[in-house]
Amino acid sequence: MNTHAQRRTKDQLATRVAQDIFDGAVVNLGIGQPTLVANHLPAGREVILHSENGILGMGTAAAAGEEDYDLINAGKQPVTLLRGGAFFHHADSFAMMRGGHIDICVLGAFQVSATGDLANWSTGESGAIPAVGGAMDLATGAKQTWVMMDLLTKNGESKLVKRCTYPLTGIGCVKRVYTDLATFECTPQGLRLVDVVEGLDGTLLEHMIGTPLLR
Repeated sequence: MNTHAQRRTKDQLATRVAQDIFDGAVVNLGIGQPTLVANHLPAGREVILHSENGILGMGTAAAAGEEDYDLINAGKQPVTLLRGGAFFHHADSFAMMRGGHIDICVLGAFQVSATGDLANWSTGESGAIPAVGGAMDLATGAKQTWVMMDLLTKNGESKLVKRCTYPLTGIGCVKRVYTDLATFECTPQGLRLVDVVEGLDGTLLEHMIGTPLLR
């Protein structure tokens, strides 16, 4: 990897994702990095955050010393509730997800294919405990599925691949992939580069991910 590339921090990546969420959107933020997006939504933009454990109108993470562990997101992190927020049964929450009432879901991933296949619940390792949670419901039920992740694994392998080798969560469901090095759009024809950090370009990215980019 080019050491001159200005890798996005997790908060910078969350800010980049938040910029693209439109006013009035109902959004589900997955466990892990996506939860940070709640803290970086642009001021004055109304975004209604949904949590699969039964919250609509979720706010930012709770400030230190003000945590209420009866008010948590799906990752069991203490959160706040905006004025007008609501609580409801887990089954009703999944009905919202399956019924197409979520405009955007932002999920983490182990792999995403160039055409938008998603693998984010298992690496297929022997003895691994299946933990799909609501990912399949969100990936197929949301109007748009976005992925937020590091582009490379700790071993330097690309998480963006021509074809997923891990068990799939959904087929052709991912529209955008936001990473620490670049943003991509998934299309039936392959990956399109949306933006890239300073110090990288499309040619170098193609070498890193082993997949051609649409021009």
